[in-house]
Amino acid sequence: MGIRKVSDQLDWQGKNVTVAGLGVSGIPAARVLHGLGAVVTVVNDGDDERSRAQAAELEAEGITVRLGDGATLPSGTELIVTTPGWQPDKPLFAAAAEAGVPVWGDVELAWRLRGPEAAPWLAVTGTNGKTTTVRMLASILEAAGLRTAAVGNIGVSLLDAVLGDETYDVLAVELSSYQLHWAPSLRAHSAAVLNLAPDHLDWHGSMEAYAAAKGRIYEGNTVACVYNAADKATEDLVREADVEEGCRAIGFTLATPGPSQLGVVEGILVDRAFVENRQKQAQELAEVADVQPPAPHNIANALAAAALARAFGVEPKAVRDGLRAFRPDPHRIELVEDIEGVVYVDDSKATNTHAAEASLAAYDPIVWIAGGLAKGATFDELVQKSAARLRGVVLIGADRALIREALARHAPEVPVVDLDRTDTGAMSAAVQEAAGLARPGDTVLLAPACASMDMFTNYNKRGEAFADAVRALAATGRA
Repeated sequence: MGIRKVSDQLDWQGKNVTVAGLGVSGIPAARVLHGLGAVVTVVNDGDDERSRAQAAELEAEGITVRLGDGATLPSGTELIVTTPGWQPDKPLFAAAAEAGVPVWGDVELAWRLRGPEAAPWLAVTGTNGKTTTVRMLASILEAAGLRTAAVGNIGVSLLDAVLGDETYDVLAVELSSYQLHWAPSLRAHSAAVLNLAPDHLDWHGSMEAYAAAKGRIYEGNTVACVYNAADKATEDLVREADVEEGCRAIGFTLATPGPSQLGVVEGILVDRAFVENRQKQAQELAEVADVQPPAPHNIANALAAAALARAFGVEPKAVRDGLRAFRPDPHRIELVEDIEGVVYVDDSKATNTHAAEASLAAYDPIVWIAGGLAKGATFDELVQKSAARLRGVVLIGADRALIREALARHAPEVPVVDLDRTDTGAMSAAVQEAAGLARPGDTVLLAPACASMDMFTNYNKRGEAFADAVRALAATGRA
């Protein structure tokens, strides 16, 4: 990776920097800092075979690595750069606070190291929909002829984007609550919070702390703070943010938009925010049919992406062309097969109740495949909102009893198949059971509302198991 001149005024030569954690962000951070002349020590809780192999590579480059000791602050540390997964209550950070040592995340480091002609950031966060929205945004920016990349938690790493040889006009940046927590000086051109629902509370400690971390994305915005008009908590974060003079609050809604909003009118995505007379004018951007899939929460994602693009001056035609060109990542409301009038949809990415609720709202009637690791979630509200849509439910995974009990309380008439197994082969049995419950016109929907690690490596593997089982079912029908 070529490194351009950086804008940060800090003299890195000989500066003692501790990097907390190996992995996808820790290793690049350590290498970049070492390349800038810092004396880098990486500390890592784990001491397994993979960590030892990573450590050996870094040590061969002159970087010190301490495995199995992530709690002790190395002597002489002047700065900590942490990977996103390290929780704020770690002893290392308590020791840093006592010693007056600042803590940055990988996003903060990237922000500080931007070059003098750095591309502005259009930033996105939220409990659900971040990746899809950022990729939609990048597609729109590309359609406008702009040099861009989807970065952050996806695509190009932020450090590569800001320090690499390739230049960009603008970056579409996905940011998690973890990353925002450790990014105090980040100042985006414009930013969006898509939604807020309880998630990662074990990391943040409370819903208030989680929301505050999300709200940091608005700090110092220069043009637009984009919020979800259907989620008051996101608008509240805008009201609390300290922004540049002239920065505007821009809402998005699935209803008819008011002034300074984007919304939907008779199947058309329209803009009443970035027009000459927003009291009386509305600019057509695209049709609902241009968004794939046209599920309600995906339309909301498209509106948020369009708002950020319009804040950057993108013309309406590019919004339409970018949305038409976009295709979602696998396992996000992905159509797998239509078997004898029953549609099978893979939304394995719905790893929490908020995401599952949005997925369930897109179909009717549904045979729902759910379950996995609940991560402390409760399911009563989800079941109450979705009960009328359910033809039947098939439960898998370690915490399926929590969903079964919620169904018994709020949807006792809905047939439930409880598969008492957590092996990977359970997905094939779940699809078979769902097929038995479904009728022509129904959707069999994998929207687990739970994490996957009790049965699968990740949600991708879970989705692949579902798709394989559905295709096997289709092949049996065609045989």
